[in-house]
Amino acid sequence: MQTVTKEAIARPVTPLGILVEQLEQTLELVDAAQHPQLASSLKKAYQLAAKLEPYLNHNTTPDSPALTALVEKTCTEDWSRLFSDGETVRQLEQEMLSGHIEGQTLKMFVKMTGAKRVLEIGMFTGYSALAMAEGLPDDGSVIACEVDDYVASFAQTCFQASPHGGKITVKVAPALETLRQLAKAGESYDFVFIDADKQEYVDYYHTLLDTQLLAPDGLICVDNTLLQGQVYLAEEERTPNGDAIAKFNQVVTDDSRVEQVVLPLRDGLTLIRRV
Repeated sequence: MQTVTKEAIARPVTPLGILVEQLEQTLELVDAAQHPQLASSLKKAYQLAAKLEPYLNHNTTPDSPALTALVEKTCTEDWSRLFSDGETVRQLEQEMLSGHIEGQTLKMFVKMTGAKRVLEIGMFTGYSALAMAEGLPDDGSVIACEVDDYVASFAQTCFQASPHGGKITVKVAPALETLRQLAKAGESYDFVFIDADKQEYVDYYHTLLDTQLLAPDGLICVDNTLLQGQVYLAEEERTPNGDAIAKFNQVVTDDSRVEQVVLPLRDGLTLIRRV
């Protein structure tokens, strides 16, 4: 089994991770300026932020051996090359993994809701798909949408190492295309996880709510709904993805058909259900 090198450590991509990095840099500046009282106060703020996620990880149920192996394989893969979905070229990176706490949260939600049919919009290397599959009963299933052939093959190789991998079917195509095909076929899902192209989040949402894809008592979980804090910072600080997520959040807030809650878990996780 490969080990994760120091170079493979992910850059901060959540509001908390970015805050920790900023506090660390500021603390170094204060130490250099020799302001001991200010440095002491800032150090306490830094420790409160920096020690939170490691503590949460330590006290969250460990990943299965198959999930651990999938993470290590993803972190040691060279993602420096570009990938194309036929229309756009994009850079994939290990930071696209959902992460241990979120993976175990999704697994818990799947178990708590009694879901049997799961739809994942945006799979990457399959961490969240496999975590959710582990939470399903033996006759449960996951349909995972992924646009990149290479990534889909990478994930399926990892699934073969898990007794739950057989529950997962990967659909390789643009997600909206797959959703329309599933809706046309009359498919319906108890649990839906969205973690794909941020520019298309509103389209995914409307497709789910305007068709039978979301079961009457189904639950939607949406990732990255805080997007590095951009959604609640000044608009001029937002990237195009930040603008897209801010728009998505407002669309959901204004929709009287649903009720929702935004959890400050990693980069933001929104839970949505029909009223």
